Amino acid sequence: MSVTIAAYEAKTHFSELLERATNGETITVSRHGTPVAQLGPITGPQPDEAKDAVATIRQLRSPLTLGGLSINDLKNEGRK
Repeated sequence: MSVTIAAYEAKTHFSELLERATNGETITVSRHGTPVAQLGPITGPQPDEAKDAVATIRQLRSPLTLGGLSINDLKNEGRK
């Protein structure tokens, strides 16, 4: 559900609008009838999901080695 609210009203009822956004509603804020911002629920990855993804990447790369070489050794080898 989406609703449009004037900037002054949004300022006056900000706490209520945050609660509505928490419940999944998207609120468009307008100034002089022109939409200028949206307030809504976060739909991207949550912090715990990001931590889990980093842990998975670290686990997957742990068996990978450079055979005792450093990054600089590999760069220098490539420049020959």
